[in-house]
Amino acid sequence: MTDVVSVSNLVKRYGDLVALDHFSLRVAPGEILGLLGPNGSGKTTAINCMLQLLTYSQGSIELFGQPMTPARYDLKRKIGVVPQQVAVFDELTARENIDCFCSLYVSDRAERRVLVDAALDFVGLRDFQRFRPRKLSGGLLRRLNIACGIAHRPELIFFDEPTVAVDPQSRNAILSGIQRLRDEGATVVYTSHYMEEVEQICSRIVIMDHGRVLAQGTADELKRMISTGEKIEIEVADLPAAVLAALRALPHVISAVYEAGVLRVSCEASQRNLMDVLDALGRADVAVGRVWSEPPTLNDVFLEITGRELRDETPEAGR
Repeated sequence: MTDVVSVSNLVKRYGDLVALDHFSLRVAPGEILGLLGPNGSGKTTAINCMLQLLTYSQGSIELFGQPMTPARYDLKRKIGVVPQQVAVFDELTARENIDCFCSLYVSDRAERRVLVDAALDFVGLRDFQRFRPRKLSGGLLRRLNIACGIAHRPELIFFDEPTVAVDPQSRNAILSGIQRLRDEGATVVYTSHYMEEVEQICSRIVIMDHGRVLAQGTADELKRMISTGEKIEIEVADLPAAVLAALRALPHVISAVYEAGVLRVSCEASQRNLMDVLDALGRADVAVGRVWSEPPTLNDVFLEITGRELRDETPEAGR
């Protein structure tokens, strides 16, 4: 089966800055691919190259099995883009905005009316179709942004952090909508800094930094790539220093910290971590209260692969 997106050895430079360093990516039909990376990792640059909004130094891009070039309007009609920044016209109503963006791809007014109606219903804006953007809440505005990007029924959709600064109800509606688009046949490339969203909806995840792919796979496959295993928290009334030292010496224990009556143990991947910790406490006659055990999260994967240092916002060229 032909990949919907096939990017091979893409290089993009801004003077001495290498924004994309032999970047490669493939996206299969019907996939929701999560594209993750810190600020300045090259995500936005990669997407803009795929959309032919930026030129690049070397490499190849194919969409739907065809070479993508600035003049391939036949391929561009199959693509929808939902940008991070809401991009609508303040002087137009919600319905007029959707119709305006849809008209870039569909010239027939009768056909467009049907598509706009479907887009309004899809994002739940039928009751707000006559409202102008400034009258809409943040969540409704985000949903309007999505409707404008998908009204022409694209086969490939790029979502760039579509849930930024929205309430939990709107976030759930947006995520459910993206999954429905997938179920209806669309292929999705999804970027976000909300790891729980990515784990919830993405069938495969690519983590990039410094313009390169560092890791890729399903969420479970990525978790097996890192050293961090489960995190254990145990309520303990008192913990002698010697017992804490013994815990730190256990196989697979990365760190053990005791503060304010809670023992926190971080472990490498192993099936015996919790049993080993509880056995050590039992041998020392330490009274144990409530116990929590949490497997590694996608956030743990992201931090271990890309580093824990603070990233400042960078110019658009490096994103």
